[in-house]
Amino acid sequence: MVRNQRYHLVTLGCPKNEVDSEKLAGTFIEEGMIPTDCLEDADLVVVNTCAFVEEARQESIDTILGLAEGRRDGAHLVVTGCMAERYGNELVEALPEVDQVIGFGVPVKVGKASERGRGLPVMDLLNLPRPASTRPWAYVKIAEGCDRACGYCAIPSFRGLQRSRSQDAILAEIKDLNVREVVLVSQDLASYGRDQGVGKKTIVPLINSVTRYVDRVRVLYLYPSEISNDLIEAICATGVPYFDLSLQHVSRPLLRRMRRWGDGERFQNLLERIRHNEAKAIFRSNFIVGYPGETEEDHDELLSFISGAQLDWCGFFPFSEEVGTYASTLGDTVPSSLVTERLCELSEIQDAITASKRDKLIGKQIEVLVDEPGIGRTFREAPEIDGVVLVPEKLQVGDFATVSVTGALGPDLETI
Repeated sequence: MVRNQRYHLVTLGCPKNEVDSEKLAGTFIEEGMIPTDCLEDADLVVVNTCAFVEEARQESIDTILGLAEGRRDGAHLVVTGCMAERYGNELVEALPEVDQVIGFGVPVKVGKASERGRGLPVMDLLNLPRPASTRPWAYVKIAEGCDRACGYCAIPSFRGLQRSRSQDAILAEIKDLNVREVVLVSQDLASYGRDQGVGKKTIVPLINSVTRYVDRVRVLYLYPSEISNDLIEAICATGVPYFDLSLQHVSRPLLRRMRRWGDGERFQNLLERIRHNEAKAIFRSNFIVGYPGETEEDHDELLSFISGAQLDWCGFFPFSEEVGTYASTLGDTVPSSLVTERLCELSEIQDAITASKRDKLIGKQIEVLVDEPGIGRTFREAPEIDGVVLVPEKLQVGDFATVSVTGALGPDLETI
């Protein structure tokens, strides 16, 4: 890297990738480089890729090829992120347009496309500093990797086993970010600290400590079996009783084929336990539709659960086969036409639930954090995932404000 050179950074995928990109940007700025939104002005072009499902991989490839074509002569194109970690050598061979392929954190044999055979160092961004946030909120990654072996997921194969950061490093990063809301993320957030040799998870002390530095603490990606009463109480005590539960399905036989814990009854009991602690608790979850062997009975059980659970936010995703996973060895493929039909049925039920919950807020006063001119969020909405609150343009970005709800536009609220 050369001082005063310009870099153009493109991020694909999940919030965890956004954190990695911000740490990359912090490294570039520390080296004296200058960010640019104009591709044609960049000396260095970096793509932080996603490889979670086939659709994400195709988007990554299309983005790489588009940037390769649009960059100026002499600009250096680097591919990093999940695709680099998972398919490093294959990308080197398949994409001669790319100058370098570099993984994050987990050693993979990668190289420079123009110099086949030369190895490159792997970047571990987990504990690198990052610049102050340009928004009043920020994602903070508290761990990398995952110890679980979910049947559909390839993440442990290229992100490695869980590596929790120290609490001191996390708190130092939060202080430097200078934000009003922190969103804690990792692949298996509730298991934070289990790998640090203390013999127990330490997510509750971490949440309690973070509350001293920001107004809002939000946690994403909670594996249901890890949610203890202490964790429920800690989350509710933050003032952001928002529970992002990684459920994936409710049929017990299908969940065992997914190599996951739980069933609909256990999940419903968990929801009731949380609601008993905090009546205003908000719930989000995601479900896989069309996992190998999913029967009509499995689907009907999920439909019934969605109707009864009354989750505030919910996503439904078609199963995507990942090479090297347990699911790829299973038969009983569900026809794509049937998957589409099931997705529509589930979405129709959930859309009505989400709309009804938003309609109940009309006429009430709510407190919002103003994220950008005209846009805010209450504790009910996670950034970039859920709906937003449309607020008066005069409200100052970064401030908390009380507004009156006048209407609902789908998942969004209108206010004065």
